[in-house]
Amino acid sequence: MTGRPLNAEERAAAHRILLILSALFIASLVTCNLIFRKFFTWEFGGMTFEQSVGLLPYPLTFLVTDLISELFGRRKANQVVVAGLVASLFVLGMVLLAQVAPAAVWSPVSDDQFTQVFGQTTLAVGASMAAYLLAQFVDVRIFHFWKALTSGRMLWLRNNLSTIPSQFLDTFTVLFLLCSVGEIEWAMFGALLVNGFVFKLLVALADTPLVYLGAWWVRRRFGLAFGEELNL
Repeated sequence: MTGRPLNAEERAAAHRILLILSALFIASLVTCNLIFRKFFTWEFGGMTFEQSVGLLPYPLTFLVTDLISELFGRRKANQVVVAGLVASLFVLGMVLLAQVAPAAVWSPVSDDQFTQVFGQTTLAVGASMAAYLLAQFVDVRIFHFWKALTSGRMLWLRNNLSTIPSQFLDTFTVLFLLCSVGEIEWAMFGALLVNGFVFKLLVALADTPLVYLGAWWVRRRFGLAFGEELNL
């Protein structure tokens, strides 16, 4: 549901908010693909998670697309998803170019060191991009399905019922593709799927108050009713 027309000052402020959210989305997505090869251990509620550090910024992408969907509409959310894909492909190209360029004799980082960190980026990012596109577009579509069904009410419902299945789809797709190309052994697929999804599920549930806070602040700033979107 589109809100009232905005004056020039309000339109400029809305564009700034959208720009900041888009920058957070793209920065989080690119960071995931650059740092994913380091793994960490996290214990929570008697469970032990062994996850890539790339998962730390990734849930933020779903939080941001939900906020953009809620406040700016489906079209703007899809545009940001495509922009994230373009940015990731550009970064991948730069990493490949940097890998081909021979290191100088005095370079603090040698060719071998660079390859050790970024050498598997191509396959992993390819799998990640396929999973990313599928999951993000599904997230946006499901979010607006529930928004229409509830007439703009129950933000917590559409936030979680769009993010949770999308996170599962993302986890399943990226693991399936990585196993298919031999990056991960099939024997690890089930454990990594459950481990990764439960971790993302906990983060998704934890970000609901942040979605409410962001949506409340923007609605208050522009005088929007529940379900209304900024008309840009």
